[in-house]
Amino acid sequence: MSTGTITGLRLAGVQTLALARRSVVSEWRQLGNVMPGIVFPLLLAAVYTHQFERVILLPGFPVVDSFLDFVLPASLLQSVSFGATEAGTELARDIENGFFDRLRASPCARLPLLLGRLGGAMVVATAKGALIVAIFLAFGTEIAGGPAAILVIVAAAVLLVLAIGGLGQVLAILTGNQEAVNATFPLVFTSIFMSSAFFPTTLMSGWFRQVAEANPVTWIIDPIRRLILEGWSWSDVGQALGVPLAISVVTVTMAVVALDRRLGAS
Repeated sequence: MSTGTITGLRLAGVQTLALARRSVVSEWRQLGNVMPGIVFPLLLAAVYTHQFERVILLPGFPVVDSFLDFVLPASLLQSVSFGATEAGTELARDIENGFFDRLRASPCARLPLLLGRLGGAMVVATAKGALIVAIFLAFGTEIAGGPAAILVIVAAAVLLVLAIGGLGQVLAILTGNQEAVNATFPLVFTSIFMSSAFFPTTLMSGWFRQVAEANPVTWIIDPIRRLILEGWSWSDVGQALGVPLAISVVTVTMAVVALDRRLGAS
């Protein structure tokens, strides 16, 4: 590898870190926007744990001591989903206010324009995910897979944020509009309810079960839940991380292609 290539990679890395730091600082300065993503899933988990106390006795329901153990994956994905589109929203905001054009005129490489904001969103998601898991543990949830499973669980949630963030950036590049990016949040949030997040698909019926079983969120939640309730399994680890990673590769690639086309057209 040539010296010029190494220097270019180092410069791109520095630029990515700078934009990621900018993203994290922006989130920190707007804690009012972050708190709902923590408080709402916790309140919902508390309410559902009391409402569905007897549901765990149904034949075929996973063996749990409390519904709180069952609902942890749902609360985790709900929490990180609140800020999942922020990478796209920030990009659209920068396009609207002209900051994106100033970055283009600077020596900044193309990829950091995307990866910096995605990195910032992933840092925030990591903090939120760790906090949610810690609170559940404090209220008596036991994770059979141990500390390693906790790392996998949080990593899966962060990868989901990367996947959704990539999609948000595609919309930001195509529309340059914050509202268009934010419009994806209801779809993301609804997809959690249309999955196995709050009820096992084996006890569902009709069209709802078909939708839930075909929902990629279910493919992520089910292995995470098994790591929590049943213990460590390499196959569950592979699925929990592999599904959101595969989606991330697709959405981030789409964002890169969209950015290249936008810059090429201009």
